Amino acid sequence: QVQLVESGGGLVQAGGSLRLSCAASGRTFSTSNMGWFRQAPGKQRAFVASISRDGVNAYYDDSVKGRFTISRDNAKSTVYLQMNTLKPEDTAVYYCAGRVGVLPGTTTTNGAQYDYWGQGTQVTVSS
Repeated sequence: QVQLVESGGGLVQAGGSLRLSCAASGRTFSTSNMGWFRQAPGKQRAFVASISRDGVNAYYDDSVKGRFTISRDNAKSTVYLQMNTLKPEDTAVYYCAGRVGVLPGTTTTNGAQYDYWGQGTQVTVSS
């Protein structure tokens, strides 16, 4: 069973940066497509970014494109989300997730297709 632990959240002023990390335990990380999602108060969980198991392909929601970068280090079983030029509307709990059994190069935007999730980390952006 794979467990995910997010870290790196916190309080930052608008225009600032944060780097989220998601460390995985278990053997399936290197063969998992990974993603980041977020849930703001009173809103549904929303897709942020996804990276293929081989790290070749990444896909972003339009709201973060050009500001956020997803990356992974399979040797460390860790996926990252670098968040720059943060805005108050980025405030949310951020979750990482993994999807097993996918082909190399695959990215996934649908949260229902992910197999395992972390517990989340809070990101608060003040104006």
